[in-house]
Amino acid sequence: MNGEQQHDADAGSSVEEMEFSWDEYLEDTGAIAAPHGSFKHVDTSLQNGFAPGMKLEVAVKSDQNTYWVATIITTCGQLLLLRYDGYGEDRKADFWCDIMTADLHPIGWCEQNKKILKVPEGIKDKIPDQEEFLQRVLKGACSAPANLLEGLHRGKNPLDLIAPGSRLELQNVRDSLEAWIVNVVENVGGRLKLRYEGLEDSDKFDQWLFYLDPFLHQVGWAAQHGYSLQPPLAIRSLKSEADWQEILKKVKEEEEESSIPTDLFKDKPVIGVHSFSEGMKLEAVDPMAPFVISPATVLKVYNEKYFMIEIDDLRPDRTTSQSYICHVNSAGIFPVQWSLKNGLHLIPPPGYPGQDFDWADYLKQCGAEAAPQSCFPSLTSDHGFKENMKLEAVNPVDPEEVCIATVTKLKDSYLWLQLEGSKKPVPDCIVSVESMNIFPVGWCETNGYQLRPPRKAIVNKQKKIAVVQPEKQILSSRTVHDGLKNQEMNSSDSVVINGKYCCPKIYFNHRCFSGPYLNKGRIAELPQSVGPGNCVLVLKEVLTLLINAAYKPSRVLRELQLDEKAAWHGHGETLKAKYKGKSYRATVEVVRTADRVADFCRKTCIKLECCPNLFGPQMVLDKCSENCSVLTKTKYTHYYGKRKNKRIGRPPGGHSNLEVAMKKPNKRRKRRKHFFVHKKKRSSASVDNTPAGSPQGSGGEEEDDQDEVDEESLTEDSTSEHQDELLEESEVSEKKSLSSSPTQSELSHSLAQDRDKRKRKLRTFSFSDDENKPPLPKDIKVEVAEKLQLDSNPLEWSVADVVRFLKSTDCAPLARIFLDQEIDGQALLLLTLPTVQECMDLKLGPAIKLCHHIERVKLAFYQQFAN
Repeated sequence: MNGEQQHDADAGSSVEEMEFSWDEYLEDTGAIAAPHGSFKHVDTSLQNGFAPGMKLEVAVKSDQNTYWVATIITTCGQLLLLRYDGYGEDRKADFWCDIMTADLHPIGWCEQNKKILKVPEGIKDKIPDQEEFLQRVLKGACSAPANLLEGLHRGKNPLDLIAPGSRLELQNVRDSLEAWIVNVVENVGGRLKLRYEGLEDSDKFDQWLFYLDPFLHQVGWAAQHGYSLQPPLAIRSLKSEADWQEILKKVKEEEEESSIPTDLFKDKPVIGVHSFSEGMKLEAVDPMAPFVISPATVLKVYNEKYFMIEIDDLRPDRTTSQSYICHVNSAGIFPVQWSLKNGLHLIPPPGYPGQDFDWADYLKQCGAEAAPQSCFPSLTSDHGFKENMKLEAVNPVDPEEVCIATVTKLKDSYLWLQLEGSKKPVPDCIVSVESMNIFPVGWCETNGYQLRPPRKAIVNKQKKIAVVQPEKQILSSRTVHDGLKNQEMNSSDSVVINGKYCCPKIYFNHRCFSGPYLNKGRIAELPQSVGPGNCVLVLKEVLTLLINAAYKPSRVLRELQLDEKAAWHGHGETLKAKYKGKSYRATVEVVRTADRVADFCRKTCIKLECCPNLFGPQMVLDKCSENCSVLTKTKYTHYYGKRKNKRIGRPPGGHSNLEVAMKKPNKRRKRRKHFFVHKKKRSSASVDNTPAGSPQGSGGEEEDDQDEVDEESLTEDSTSEHQDELLEESEVSEKKSLSSSPTQSELSHSLAQDRDKRKRKLRTFSFSDDENKPPLPKDIKVEVAEKLQLDSNPLEWSVADVVRFLKSTDCAPLARIFLDQEIDGQALLLLTLPTVQECMDLKLGPAIKLCHHIERVKLAFYQQFAN
């Protein structure tokens, strides 16, 4: 690489390093993120509208023509864990179902649609009188929301129902309580950009509010509570009274089209009754400029819920007043002397004589009384925030901006935040811990909103980035990057003019087989779709999401890496991956035109050895056309042409062939983890659509556990994979000949016990140059553990039963842990290797031994009791 090329590569790296990353920022600053649980409004916004305890009518599995009442036990995204009424506290019949596919209905649906409510067979003997039982359990019961079970809103996050164009009513908090209609311009994770009705062409008076703000209501609220609909004074003069009335008339005619379900506002804070009187004095923070604490006066009391506060200003020539409407739970109001008691500075009112402010003299001078302590809500310090914690916060001067914030001070339930990266520097802001203008680390990235990065990104100059690309590609990284930027701009302009470059929606079909590289659980957490939009941008986002959903993102990036010998048909994009604290880059080919998107998605899926329908323009609603749920890993990879020397999707030079592998029998490498058999599984087969032994349980963690990925290790990795494939084939062949090994899972566990023997066998895998063939599978002997026979169903085991079982194994010393942790049979069957290591603090060896016994119990359970 010549000097000029080296310079280009270095320049490209520096650009990459300047991109803001929360993980790197926290690591470099040594700070920690504020806990997610401290942001209650964000937690509320993530709920799916269903809550434990709600009831619904569900089709009975054994007889799809009949239904029965079930209760929601817990929720997870669009999945519900249900229990038929009648099972009481018995958990064994709990089942998961998907809102989008299951036959679920609100209470009363069967009666309205002449469907049969019939007690399931399992509890028939417990319910002699069906009518009396239903009357009892449904009395006072809360039904699941009908709008989230049926129609267009089915399975949607309720927050998504507040779409651009929706209408709400907003109370005017600066000068009166009158409300006016606002239009939703943008919804960012529940944070709404609102524009007053009638000002469609002007954004001057736009406001940003969280949807749970107590002054924001559904259309019709004002009429129900006796408030008039009037535009605020700030905009009233922009149109005539007749124009405003005409706008109001139009809104009422279109009310049905833009209405938002009432259930969405059920979690709004309830406004209590206050006890303030006019003329009372207090300390306050102006919400429009929350930088200082000032003396204030209760200017007006509207009713038992609302009152107006004015920040004191003693200047005789003042032209404006800082007044705003509060309620009893409003943030930023304190009793007199609160600042003094907490060692804070109280800013004297403008025009106050002298420098030292004294409340006693001031009250005497004004002839006023202080608001008693009983008027103010009690403050709490139990909120999880600590000094120097990091979070994301709205800039009060420019609400469009969300900045990095650092907690610099804490007093009771109030934070002093230093904002970094704002366009104009602002003093430390005073916010309540319950403010809806603060968010956890990563909130902006999750919701696709621009976070203002620090002015000076902290960059470690010595940091090395491992690059997953050949040198010839590195030299042009900056050139390609600059060229692509222009192409993207041109292509994004073309979208409006020509649909040729407009990519359709790309769906993630998480029920399809995810292959050995992608984590099925992470795939299920991806958005349902990405797009439509510019082809390059949409596909880049799709590939980035897939890389981040991998067991080893660097490995998936290598699979997607552009093969320089292949014909160039598309558009080069530089993608990044992070794994074990290291950054990787590679150039990936992306198509530019819509007519090639479907083929690109399918070929990419085959590269990643997953179902060709895992992502693409087609949504898989019920059953995949590839029938991928019945294919095992071996069948699947063979079906799509990936066997031994042929590696679909890899650069030809990326792996050595078998002959090269034979010439390097003594090459040191990290052993492949054949004993890592515990996978994170979905909760139910009804959700997963993937039977036991199907592909998604394979691969993933069975990658080479290398700490570095560079050019040398790529070749080394391929050598080890060829040897491992030989071992896999021998294991599969041996499995067919052993009647006592009904599943691949148990075979893997038997290998876990004899890993030393297997290690020796691996070392003997060397063949002569003229004999390019592996030993026959029959030459490799595998000992299989004796099959476990259980006397009772492990689902019904008590803690004592579990302890008794463990004491009968070579893991008897660990029985005490199970006793202390109160692990019964059901909990035992849910344990996995990662869980055991993390929660029991065990080293890898004992953890593997323990999980081997747990897997034997699981296997015995499936064979003896599952049916």
